[in-house]
Amino acid sequence: MSTLSWIILSGVAMSLVALSGALILVFQEKILKRILLPLVAFSAGAMLGSAFFHNLPEAIEELGNGLSPFIWLVVGFSTFFLLEQFIHWHHCHRVPSEHSGGHTHKHPSPLTYLVLLGDALHNLIDGVLVAAAFIIEIRLGLVTLLAVAAHEIPQEIGDFGILIHGGWKRAKALLLNVVSGLTFLVGGLITYAFAQNVNIILVLPFAAGSFLYIAAADLIPEIKHEEDTGKKAIYFAAFILGLLLLLGVKLGFE
Repeated sequence: MSTLSWIILSGVAMSLVALSGALILVFQEKILKRILLPLVAFSAGAMLGSAFFHNLPEAIEELGNGLSPFIWLVVGFSTFFLLEQFIHWHHCHRVPSEHSGGHTHKHPSPLTYLVLLGDALHNLIDGVLVAAAFIIEIRLGLVTLLAVAAHEIPQEIGDFGILIHGGWKRAKALLLNVVSGLTFLVGGLITYAFAQNVNIILVLPFAAGSFLYIAAADLIPEIKHEEDTGKKAIYFAAFILGLLLLLGVKLGFE
């Protein structure tokens, strides 16, 4: 397949990932909460694995072992920190405890519009990062897509729960989640169109920085305060699994 075909296919796949919010409709809240945090832990491991085992080494190989890759890593980290500060965009909302019950606002809460805006922007940037990785190398694109999809599933479940709790009907909330997911494809196509005019390699350390921020600031804080020893062990095992999976992919393609 051509690079453009991979980018389009990944965009369609990520739009389908937005349907993962429908898991709220399938599972009881108790079961959902049981699987959500191990997913978050796995996502954190996968994102760190992508950053340290794929994006950053590839960037150093292309740009040299100077300051440049690390400056762009810090730029990526700082950009996502800035976005979260001003858009109040949080990647992994806990599922509201009342999503399946009766209380919703008569009119959609203003927070829900902010969640949708943040999600659309987040997907747009993810589309840029994944498309840039595909342009550099198909394997790198697939790894980046895996890391992005891993954290997207718990995020979409959380966002869907917030929309329901904020006053949206379930069908409309699901549709809006899918529509916001389409910005991923938009970001990918924009990147492909302008790839000849920019140094696309710089996206690699930028992506590594963004993955570090998401894992450290958004995902790990969701699981690190758990007091139950058994759950702690499960979360850590899921985290290590995410790391090992990305390390295995790296070693398998060396």
